[in-house]
Amino acid sequence: MCGIIGYIGSKEAVPILLDGLKKLEYRGYDSAGIAVLKDNKIKIVKCKGKVAKLENLLEKDAPKGNIGLGHTRWATHGKPNDINAHPHNGCNSEIVVVHNGIIENYMSLRERLILEGHNFISETDTEVLPHLIESNYHNDFTLAVKESLKEIEGSYAIGVISTRDPGKIVASRCGSPLIIGIGEGEMFLASDIPALLIYTNRVIFLEEREIATITKDGVEIINSKGKILHKKVINIDWGEEMIEKSGYKHFMLKEIFQETMVIRNNLEGRINLSTKTLQPENLPLPLDRIKEIERISILACGSSYYTALAGKYIFEELTGIPVEVDYSSEFRYRKILLGKKDLAILISQSGETADTLAALRACRKAGSYILALTNVRGSAISREADSVMYIKAGPEIGVATTKAFVSQLMCLYILSLYFAQVRKTLDLSEINKIISELIKIPQMVEIILLKEPEIIKLSEEFHKYHNFLYLGRGINYPIALEGALKLKEISYIHAEGYAAGEMKHGPIALLDKTFPVVVIVPQDKVYTKVINNIKEVKARDTLVLAIATEGDKEIINIADKVIYIPKTLDILYPILSVIPLQLFAYHIADRLGCDVDKPRNLAKSVTVE
Repeated sequence: MCGIIGYIGSKEAVPILLDGLKKLEYRGYDSAGIAVLKDNKIKIVKCKGKVAKLENLLEKDAPKGNIGLGHTRWATHGKPNDINAHPHNGCNSEIVVVHNGIIENYMSLRERLILEGHNFISETDTEVLPHLIESNYHNDFTLAVKESLKEIEGSYAIGVISTRDPGKIVASRCGSPLIIGIGEGEMFLASDIPALLIYTNRVIFLEEREIATITKDGVEIINSKGKILHKKVINIDWGEEMIEKSGYKHFMLKEIFQETMVIRNNLEGRINLSTKTLQPENLPLPLDRIKEIERISILACGSSYYTALAGKYIFEELTGIPVEVDYSSEFRYRKILLGKKDLAILISQSGETADTLAALRACRKAGSYILALTNVRGSAISREADSVMYIKAGPEIGVATTKAFVSQLMCLYILSLYFAQVRKTLDLSEINKIISELIKIPQMVEIILLKEPEIIKLSEEFHKYHNFLYLGRGINYPIALEGALKLKEISYIHAEGYAAGEMKHGPIALLDKTFPVVVIVPQDKVYTKVINNIKEVKARDTLVLAIATEGDKEIINIADKVIYIPKTLDILYPILSVIPLQLFAYHIADRLGCDVDKPRNLAKSVTVE
């Protein structure tokens, strides 16, 4: 969850560390700090609060030096305060560590180290690391880290510097991501790609329990047994401009307006726009695997879970294959009934989500074929899956996902059409009809985005309410869940998503004039049913905002406010209906003065259980 940045080279480290922390702040922003090594002394500056507060401190007294580590924290053990902020050091300030993850056995290690004479000052699990390395140090810095990590239970990504070996950064990972950036006469360490792009696009992804010894001239990587490894260098094709706001007030708003582009990205190479046919050579999974699948299990967390729920409707409608959807965080704690003829689809924007990675490994143990939907090449999930379908969203900086959600949906549509074609569950004419409409989606999204001024006006009216109910039916039910999540996570307004037919089984008791209802009601096969649900809501004197199909005359007489979306096929409405809900949540949060890109208590990538 936390963000790590490291630098070693000939330049001053502080500006590079600060720049990296700003780009990693979406991973955590409870506190921040840096450590810089020069003349066999390490100076640490850290504080509670966001990176901007740390930057203000450094303007007064920035340490000089060409090697350093930085950290932005999402608190797990210990409250956010100056003492618990990273980096942490040992007894004599000769060894300094930054850490992302959770050390599960830290209490027993701490008790042992105290008996050995070590003094602790923080409440964190991380602080055991510098003391443990200090205890294991016998004239070999890398070996001391290696031996210390053998004693650790839990997850970690760490960067370590020491006055005892001042020309090195030692780094390792287990369950949390860590990337090495390769420059000319300089090297970098980071939790995620955006922190490095301004300096290099050549990276190495560390794998589980690998240990890297980084100097300004290169890196040596060993496995947990000490064997030297020769790792592949990957060239990242994201441009630096993709991680800037480009004139938008927030990254989230920019990323909503990028959705037209990312939808086109996902069509490109997978669908021939001229012939309106699939391009199987660019799609994952061998044909024989697709033909033998008896069941699909889709596993994900957060918004990706709602994408998965929509995927269940899409796959079952188009392919006839039974689909189960599970929270990754719950899946491995029950009896896993998967086998060799089951397909497990793991969805994770970052490719590093801890629970989803653990679920993948459980599926592997069960013998299932594994397909990953992820955004990041070289991520842990992409490396461990049998096949990968990249969602082509580019870097997403806003903590609340928008364009990645839409990209995941696009992949599920294309993938299900591919399965339908291979298994012949749809005629080619039916597949062609859906593809023809799918190709029109980018233009339809542009039409919706032009409605931003009217959504801004709606935010003026709706931002004063403290509770919302979101309703959808059929394939739009997951979008109601996602719409409610977007509002609650960035505006802190309580919102719940419900299947519209379930409203009268409990939630209707809450409704009155202070409790608005947002209803997704396109003109699809359940339109009449949802209209009846709206009438039930209106009978309780409740304000209704409807997401409806352009040209729907009836809805005007029933709902209080309407946002129209273009007409499309029933199965494609989710990719259109989610966009006004994203804009609605964004403008309410912005009007309330919330930090839209960095909501409190949240982090972009959940890399701890």
